Amino acid sequence: MTTTVRTVHRPKRGTEGLVPRFASRGLNLLYLPALAVLGVFMLWPLLNGVLLSLTNWDGYSPDRSFVGATNYLRLFEDPNFRTALGNTFLYGVGSTVLQQVIGLGLALALDRHVRGRGVARAIIYLPVLVSPIVMGTMYYLFLAYNGGGLNDLVIALGGERTAWLSDSGTAIALIVVVNSLQFVGISMVIYLAGLQSIPTMYYEAARLDGAGAAQSFRSITLPMLQPAFATSIVLNLIGGMKLFDVIQVLTAGGPGYSTNSVSTLIAKMYFGSQRAGYASAMGVVLFLIIAVFTLVLNTALNRRRLEQL
Repeated sequence: MTTTVRTVHRPKRGTEGLVPRFASRGLNLLYLPALAVLGVFMLWPLLNGVLLSLTNWDGYSPDRSFVGATNYLRLFEDPNFRTALGNTFLYGVGSTVLQQVIGLGLALALDRHVRGRGVARAIIYLPVLVSPIVMGTMYYLFLAYNGGGLNDLVIALGGERTAWLSDSGTAIALIVVVNSLQFVGISMVIYLAGLQSIPTMYYEAARLDGAGAAQSFRSITLPMLQPAFATSIVLNLIGGMKLFDVIQVLTAGGPGYSTNSVSTLIAKMYFGSQRAGYASAMGVVLFLIIAVFTLVLNTALNRRRLEQL
């Protein structure tokens, strides 16, 4: 009878955690490609933009000189920038409010078991997949003074032809509506996901307690949709505050500079006036405003959600 003796090799003292540490380091190396992409396409352009904002570069000449904070000081004296900044807040807040109201209403309607709801969801979400330039062109043809579909309808009803995009107040409101109608599908999908994640037993318990539909909506649906509200509001606010394509197609910032957002004004300064350094300063300010708004809003919404848990 042969007896086999197995030798157990124990790691030397002090090397027990060596393999896990190397494994951990190996896993960390997997982040390097993502960090490289982030650095090349996001961090470096941001840093380069900050550096350009401190110069008087015209965007084309190889020569540039350092002017310090001059470009930033000019922003506070520029009435066109103040107008564009106010419009940017209007586009951001207005689009956000409209998309939440319409998106939540559509989600509530299409969450029910009704025939054709899948087709309806697809149709509502379809404009999200269309380029904003194409969508803006479609609405421009609809709102045009001569041959526009809206004016033709008004005339058919006995009214007078109206220049819808010539008045700054009306044009700003129409830009908000057009942007909201295109991207309301995103809010609808987010709220649909939130509604479908709510356990049905909560509504069954509410019905047993005698709660009506309105009371169940206030006490169950709205509190349980707080994560969806936070996601949708932040995404819509960011998209509205950096709005460019629709404005450029519908009004090109006109009449005058009255409907510009900061994004369209940056394009005018960079390509039209050849003031790349000044345009870069606007871009840095817009980035900081969106970053601060996003941080504050996200923190407030998350805090409110935790308070309701």
